[in-house]
Amino acid sequence: MAETNGYMRFFPYEEPYENQREAMDRIYNTFARGQDVLFEGACGTGKTLSSLVPALEYAREEDKTVVITTNVHQQMRQFVADARAITREEPIRAVVFRGKGSMCHIDVGFEECQVLRDNTYEVVDAESDLAELEDRQEELLEASQEGDERAAEARSAVMDELEQVQERVESLEENNTCEYYYNNLVGDNDEFYSWLYDDVRTPDDIYDYAEEQQLCGYELLKDGMEGVDLVVCNYHHLLDPMIREQFFRWLDRDPEDVITIFDEAHNVEDTAREHATRTLTENTLDSALDELQDSDDARAEPAYNVVSAFRAALEETYEDAFGFGDREQVGDNWEDLSIANEGKRDDLTLNFLQQYTGKGIDTELELAVHLGKELDEEYEEAYKNGESTTRQECQTLQAARFVQSFMDESAELGQYPVVSVRRDEATEEVYGRAELYTCIPREVTEDLFDEVYATVLMSATLRPFDVISDVLGLEDPAEIAYGLQFPEENRRTFAVETPALFSSERDDPDTQEAIAGVLRDAVEFTAGNTLLFFPSYAEAERYYDRLGREFGDSEARSASGNSSGDTPREPGDATLYMDEPGTSVEDLRQRFVADDDAALFTSLWGTLAEGVSFDGDEARTVVVVGVPYPHLNDRMEAVQEAYDRTFADRSGRDSGWEYAVEIPTIRKTRQALGRVIRSPDDFGVRVLVDKRYTEAGRREMGKYSVRETFPPEERGEMLDVQAEKLKFAMLNFYSDKQAWTGDPPTP
Repeated sequence: MAETNGYMRFFPYEEPYENQREAMDRIYNTFARGQDVLFEGACGTGKTLSSLVPALEYAREEDKTVVITTNVHQQMRQFVADARAITREEPIRAVVFRGKGSMCHIDVGFEECQVLRDNTYEVVDAESDLAELEDRQEELLEASQEGDERAAEARSAVMDELEQVQERVESLEENNTCEYYYNNLVGDNDEFYSWLYDDVRTPDDIYDYAEEQQLCGYELLKDGMEGVDLVVCNYHHLLDPMIREQFFRWLDRDPEDVITIFDEAHNVEDTAREHATRTLTENTLDSALDELQDSDDARAEPAYNVVSAFRAALEETYEDAFGFGDREQVGDNWEDLSIANEGKRDDLTLNFLQQYTGKGIDTELELAVHLGKELDEEYEEAYKNGESTTRQECQTLQAARFVQSFMDESAELGQYPVVSVRRDEATEEVYGRAELYTCIPREVTEDLFDEVYATVLMSATLRPFDVISDVLGLEDPAEIAYGLQFPEENRRTFAVETPALFSSERDDPDTQEAIAGVLRDAVEFTAGNTLLFFPSYAEAERYYDRLGREFGDSEARSASGNSSGDTPREPGDATLYMDEPGTSVEDLRQRFVADDDAALFTSLWGTLAEGVSFDGDEARTVVVVGVPYPHLNDRMEAVQEAYDRTFADRSGRDSGWEYAVEIPTIRKTRQALGRVIRSPDDFGVRVLVDKRYTEAGRREMGKYSVRETFPPEERGEMLDVQAEKLKFAMLNFYSDKQAWTGDPPTP
């Protein structure tokens, strides 16, 4: 290593990239100021270590703990690899944390686990008391046999207590307990912790070790996290307020002693919304009503009255929303129905108010909540005492709390009421769901960023920084941005002047012909594999089929192994692969990269567009077709409206459309472009297929152009090219790189 002092002691490789050292220095200095950091760096340029190395150094100096988090599985594996490399240079105590559900050896839910853990602890505690009394009575017996009368009297009292404790142990052993957790409590766990901190262990490693030893690895990990230097975890450990509070307690850290690093931080916005959103299904309401009918408590009648009114209102709302034939078209996935009204409350609230007759909604909901809490305690006691084999959850409590929140908050800025429907696979019946959708994620994230000592948000696609700061609630963060630092002569970015692929134009034969021609040229004139991203899986399949037919194969056979076949098509010398929802992405990726002249068709909204590396010759060209705006449904319109009202006039821009739709969409596009050119020696071509990406399109299409949404240095690399000239440009580039293994194709 070049240096052994300062933060470079945590840098595990020979030399940092050109800008890594500067980034590490700047980030360390921001920690010294207690400042948050927005850090954008191009894919493959070492953002993780640029953030992690100075964070570990500052945490070591100031007695803090670093928590690095992501929602992408491949990045989690990379964090583990980096942590292992670091600890070989400078030993650190690191743990990789995952949710209980994936580490439980007996597969029980959270509530059941809580009861089992408490019961098991009581058994062990009582057995410990019993053992102490046994030892004491033996001592007294020995003393009394030697003539100590007081010892004989004392032993009599001990024996009475011993009998009581014995009965208590026998009673507790009839309750539901966990054998794995029991072994944790009665055994010597030093060997586990010695093994745990001898390296960086994954949750799977811990599960396998614990299974072999009949221990609960999850509880051991929780109990042994105090004083660690680094924790690797998923987003929900930090974004869920209740889990975060427990998580910091397991770390034995106050929030101000934690430094958080969010990777792929452009995803925090959507993930925060998911954590804040609350739902209530018609099935839960039905279960709550059954529960209340079985109760003889005086509060059951008013509780039933208010819950049944909401249940009736939910059904009335979705039935009224159906048009002719809509009910028959409902499928297995949740589908939103429009319930918004201009200038007044939503249809569900209005129907609820009309359905309800009673002594007061607030009063009866409060009674329902109180009754629900008592029922929930009864269910826990029944499971704890072994009267029930499962820990029943109180449906009344869930329903009443949701309806309370819905009535109190659904009209607030940033809260959007939704009704959805789906068809039950088993019964074929349609049923509904009420939802309170949170539009503004800063309601979740702002408290977190205020609590912890400092946060680094890093991604290849964070800019514009003022937008991410507004949306997530960051105050005066430091801003660091590095473009792709690898040699510019190793890459080309072409913006192709095809028709703008608006959704209304996608079925036009002339548009399809133009797009197909460009894609055919891109695949043929790539010296290696080609990734092709589309606005949807349907569009990807359209051109997958079309290119297959144009190359003389009339059978639509899928490389992903569905019912239409499991053999890839081979147009010319290229093999075409189709990514499809519900298939193994990793298996498809492995087959694709094992090829040396292939094209993979997928959706920009699928899992291959980010967090998945295609290094070196695994993929040479990436093509993004169209501007892949999300489906602009009522939810998205609600987000736009909330952003408009919240962030209006902050920058003189159309905050709703730009913050909620255009910038996230271009981030997706930029993520896809980053799948190729991952190292200084790598080379490749990025192709944007749509007039809206071009300079000519910017002049002609005004607000419909998206070129200006890209950062300046990325715009500067975009070369406009006519559709028929793309193949010549690509041929020249790959010829200059001497990339062809044989004779290059002829234009």
